[in-house]
Amino acid sequence: MKTQSNATGAANPNAPLKTITIIGGGTAGWMTAALLSKLFISGYEFRLIESEEIGIIGVGEATIPAIRTYNALAGIDQYEMMRATQATIKLGIQFVDWREPGHSYIHGFGKIGQDLMWLHPHQLWLKMAEKGAVKHFDHYAVNCLAARMNRVAMPEHGTPGSPLADIDYAYHFDASLYAAYLRRQSEARGVTRIEGRIVETRLRPDNGFVDRVVLADGREVDGDLFVDCSGMRGLLIGQALGVGYENWSQWLLCDRALAVPCENAPELTPYTRSTAREFGWQWRIPLQHRIGNGYVYSSAHVSDDEAASVLLNNLDGKALADPRPVRFAPGKRHKAWEKNVVAIGLSSGFLEPLESTSIHLIQTGILRLIALFPGRGFNAADVAEYNRQTDFEYRDVRDFIIAHYKVTNREDTPFWAYLKHMDIPDSLTERLELFGSSARFFVHGKAELFREESWVQVLLGQGLAMRHDPMVDMLTEAQVTAFLRDIEEVIADCVGAMPTHADFIARNCRAPSFAGASA
Repeated sequence: MKTQSNATGAANPNAPLKTITIIGGGTAGWMTAALLSKLFISGYEFRLIESEEIGIIGVGEATIPAIRTYNALAGIDQYEMMRATQATIKLGIQFVDWREPGHSYIHGFGKIGQDLMWLHPHQLWLKMAEKGAVKHFDHYAVNCLAARMNRVAMPEHGTPGSPLADIDYAYHFDASLYAAYLRRQSEARGVTRIEGRIVETRLRPDNGFVDRVVLADGREVDGDLFVDCSGMRGLLIGQALGVGYENWSQWLLCDRALAVPCENAPELTPYTRSTAREFGWQWRIPLQHRIGNGYVYSSAHVSDDEAASVLLNNLDGKALADPRPVRFAPGKRHKAWEKNVVAIGLSSGFLEPLESTSIHLIQTGILRLIALFPGRGFNAADVAEYNRQTDFEYRDVRDFIIAHYKVTNREDTPFWAYLKHMDIPDSLTERLELFGSSARFFVHGKAELFREESWVQVLLGQGLAMRHDPMVDMLTEAQVTAFLRDIEEVIADCVGAMPTHADFIARNCRAPSFAGASA
C-alpha cells in the first residue's frame, strides 16, 4: 500500500545521503547490510526492517566462485563461515539426463586443460572425438575429474602450469544460516535491525520518492536511500513505485518449485547435481548435516501433487520436512533502480537456480550499488547506468539458462518437445550458430558472467552439433593425441593425490553436527 506523505517534500537535493534503510532480511537483505556496513566506515546509518511473520524463500544453497570475492570484501573468514553454515565445497554442477536419458556431464569451475599454441583443448578434443579416440570431456578439466572422484583441494597458485593452480571452487551452504551469520556480522558493526511488518509506504508529494514506511504497530521508518530486499513482492519497487515486470516464460516454462531437505548420503559429493525430469529438473545440494533437494517444474504440464511425488521418490534418504512450495515468474523488473529505491535480489527479478546464479545476482547488485553510490542527491546518469548493467546481466544469464533447454536431444514429453523447437532470443541464436560453425567463442565484455569455459562445457555436454576449428588440422593426429593424453594423465595424477571431500571438511571446517565423514 502506498500513500502520499504529509512531509513538506524532499530534503535538500544537495545534502549528502546518510540513512540507508533496507527492506527485508534473508540472504539479500543481510548480504547488503554486511557489505555496506563493512565498506562504508563512517558517515552512514544502516537500518534493516524484517518481520518474523513473513517467511523467506531461502532455498538457494549453491553458489559460484565469485561468492569468495564477496566474502573477502565483507571480511569473512572462509572456514569460520563454513562451520557456521554447515557448508561444503562446490567444484561445479553435474547435469544428468539433460542431453538425453542416461547421459551426464559436469560444468566445472576453473580452467580446462592447457592450450596448445592458441588452440583451446576443446578444439583438439573435438577432432579426436570424431574418431572415438578420447575419453569423456570431464577427464580434461581438473575440477570436473575431482568432482567425479569426490576429491577436493585448495588451489595452489604457487605452482603455475600445474592443474592444481587451476582449481576453482564455491560453496554449498544453508542459506538461512548464512543470513544469520551475516546478521551477526552486521549488527556488530552497528546495523540496526527493526522487527516489524510494513503495512504502508508513504511517498514524497513533490517527486514521488519513498519518504518512509509504516509498520503494523504504527512506527514509521524513514530513509534517504531504500534498498528493496522484500523478495518477489517487490514491496517498494513494484507495489509502491509501480515498476513493471518483463516476463520470460515463453522461453523458461518452469514457474514453480518444491524444496525439501533429506538425510545425508554415505558419500559427501563436492558438486551440485541437476537431474532432468519429465517436466522440469531436480536439484541436489549436499551440506554437512543434510542434503537440500528441490524440483523446479512447469505447472502447465504437471500438478503440484505429482511434482511432490516425483521429488519425494528421488531422495537419497528420509525427508526431514514436508516439501515447501515456491511460485515464481521468470523475468526481471524493467528497472532495478527507480527514484531512491534500489531493488536487490528477488525484488529485481527471478531466474531459476539452474546455474546457481540467485545469490550471485544479489552480490553483483550490491557491488553495482557501491560502484554507483549516490553522494549528494540522485544523478540520472548513475541510475541509468545501474539499470543498463543490471539489464545486460539478467539477459546474459537468461540466455545461458535457455541454452540448457534448447540444446538437447530430448523431446520425449510436450515440455521438452516445446523447448527443443522453440524460437529463442536473437542474442542466443547468434552465439549458438557461431559456436556450431567451428566451436569458437568470444566474450562480449567483462560484464558477462559465464566465460568461454562454461559455454564450452555446457554446449559440448548438451550435444550441440559443431565442427572443430580448422586450424587444428595443421597438427597431425599423433601430435593431438599425445597432447591430450598428457593433459589427461597429469590431471589424473593431481586428482588422485587429493583428499576426499569428507576428509577435507573434517580437517578444515567441520561443523559441530557434521554428518558426512563416512567416506
